[in-house]
Amino acid sequence: MTTPNDLQYTPTHEWIRQESDGTVTIGITDHAQQQLGDVVFVEPPAPGRQVKKGEECGVVESVKAAADIYAPLSGEIVAANGELADAPEKINQDPYGAWMFRIRPSDPAELTGLLDAAGYDKVAAEDQH
Repeated sequence: MTTPNDLQYTPTHEWIRQESDGTVTIGITDHAQQQLGDVVFVEPPAPGRQVKKGEECGVVESVKAAADIYAPLSGEIVAANGELADAPEKINQDPYGAWMFRIRPSDPAELTGLLDAAGYDKVAAEDQH
């Protein structure tokens, strides 16, 4: 399992990358895609939607399970990765390249509550048991 050090994470297995324009890009972690198996469907939140931190805002379905995607921050959805509609398997192939959606945070201070790679690795290890 790989956990890039340049990203932040949530205990619910989303990764977060801060972009230079102030938005944040969100996807699911390598651990999450391994647990799900072959991803067959992705439903990201629609651009323009306002979300609150911790709110269910999308779904990833695999051949063996469906998992909710949670907003790691409050704000407005500014983009969704349309490529995943036709190629959901990109999440299995490159979980840190196949982003799901972008948020313009309404409270950037929420970023300080996210996990670093070492903290996420502990959560993922506990999740194995």
